[in-house]
Amino acid sequence: MKHQEALRNIAIIAHVDHGKTTLVDKLLQQSGIFRANEQVSERVMDSNDLERERGITILAKNTAVSYGDYTINIVDTPGHADFGGEVERILKMVDGVLLVVDAFEGVMPQTKFVLRKALEQNLKPIVVMNKIDRPTARPEEVIDEVLELFIELDANDEQLEFPVVYASALNGYAMLDYKQPGEDMKPLYDAIIEHIPSPAVDPDAPLQLQVNMLDYSDYLGRIGIGRVHRGKVKVNEQVAVMKRDGKVERQRIVKLFGFQGLNRIEVEQAEAGDLIAFSGLGELNVGETIADLQNQEALPLLHIDEPTLQMTFIVNDSPFAGQEGKHVTSRKLRDRLFQELETDVSMRVDETDSPDAFVVSGRGELHLSILIETMRREGFELQVSKPQVIFKEIDGVKSEPYEHLLIDVPEDHMGSVMERLGLRKADMTNMINFGNGNVRLEFLIPARGLIGFRTEFLTITRGFGIMNHSFHSYMPSKGSIEGRHMGVLVAAETGTSSTYGIEGLEDRGVMFIHPGTEVYEGMIVGEHNRDSDLTVNPCKTKAATNVRSATKDDTTRLKVPRIMSLEEALEYLNDDEYCEITPKSVRLRKKYLKKNERDRFDKEKKWAKING
Repeated sequence: MKHQEALRNIAIIAHVDHGKTTLVDKLLQQSGIFRANEQVSERVMDSNDLERERGITILAKNTAVSYGDYTINIVDTPGHADFGGEVERILKMVDGVLLVVDAFEGVMPQTKFVLRKALEQNLKPIVVMNKIDRPTARPEEVIDEVLELFIELDANDEQLEFPVVYASALNGYAMLDYKQPGEDMKPLYDAIIEHIPSPAVDPDAPLQLQVNMLDYSDYLGRIGIGRVHRGKVKVNEQVAVMKRDGKVERQRIVKLFGFQGLNRIEVEQAEAGDLIAFSGLGELNVGETIADLQNQEALPLLHIDEPTLQMTFIVNDSPFAGQEGKHVTSRKLRDRLFQELETDVSMRVDETDSPDAFVVSGRGELHLSILIETMRREGFELQVSKPQVIFKEIDGVKSEPYEHLLIDVPEDHMGSVMERLGLRKADMTNMINFGNGNVRLEFLIPARGLIGFRTEFLTITRGFGIMNHSFHSYMPSKGSIEGRHMGVLVAAETGTSSTYGIEGLEDRGVMFIHPGTEVYEGMIVGEHNRDSDLTVNPCKTKAATNVRSATKDDTTRLKVPRIMSLEEALEYLNDDEYCEITPKSVRLRKKYLKKNERDRFDKEKKWAKING
């Protein structure tokens, strides 16, 4: 059997949390890739700490498993809309996809998004109905939903004849008939070998290799990852790198890596159809072609999703700056942001008039908050502004990004959700009543309308609602959207908050801090129960007297404060506020810390509004 005939290149695509990464785990474990005594953690493909904590895949990963005489290259793709740019590029590397669908949740927005991309590339699909062991599984209905989705997406006749494998990735088994008991993953391996075609490539033609993903190493510099489309490539070979701007550079392949299990292994040569990593080619970019020096033919450039959201990253200048982090200077911040561009092609970093501020643009709130969270864990201190959508001029019309929003909610919360989304300029496009007390609502909403909505949504549905969204398109702007309704409580002085000080403020709103929290002038310590900001003193202490109190001080019981996560803090921000992020703290603050400066700013804003 020829090398190419024994290869199968597949991508695993699915909506968030439908079990892609767990499925790859079991395929790896049952292929015998790990030693019998090797300690293997769950979700081995999610190597990044943040991926493990959040249970999401952020970066695409490659792995390879052996099954008999065959090598199956598997790429695990992100399921979240913010990382959709990765999905499109990965699909160029493979010949088929495993579409993983939850046997209860069925077709979700991201299922539709990733499947559309796969069908456009004319890839062969296998549907994996996962979580079949759940008592709420409804496999027959979900298969009908999947078939409808294929028809809606104009799948060709061959694609419509998709095979279905039923699986419980968690329990490590798959079967072709969900009514029969499952034993292991063999039916899925067999389906991949039978239904996914081997790469249709020519190993004897001149070299053509495309960069689909980037990695970075302190020792090797920028590392390209891609598929050899034709020909062979060897270590130390001179090649032509065909740049995005049309220029051609002569470079030498320094190292070549193949994939085996979770490891990259050094190889001397790779052939057409192989997925490989390579280094030594300078400032590589996604979509560029590496070709034979004598036959410089470029492959079509890959489309990279444009950013839709931006934030300003600023050096931390709060009174507590430098107390909790290692990296606090503008040079460190600049270097780190530009280093991120080495591997993340969907991100943009622009310098501003100020050397201390950088505009960072990304695919969504999650995309940017993952970067911020990563940086704080690396010891950075920084401040960020409220996220803003990126407007575009399209055919002379001011346009903004819109999202396809899908909400699953208990029936009795439906009215309040629709009312709130109406205020955020959302248009309902579909409604499905499941008949079990739950309703699915679909909306088209400006991306601006989603900023800050998740926290509000969880509050009004008491945590029972589920929302998912994916980028739809740029459409004409809908005008102003109301921001936060409530004002905030702002600290009047620097000091340590006291039980007495906080107790006196509890009837003014909801506190964001515990007693004993260090605060500074201009820091936001709570939410006012009115729509205006209020300057308060949470550090106030009780005047000491020699009169014994009838009720002892230690009986004071305070309400539990609202402690925000990083995402919640970013969503909560107003235009005149910053979020200060350090390795230990997430604080909200006003841009202008002193009250007289804030008053002057408000007056100027009102005056500008009156004068148009």
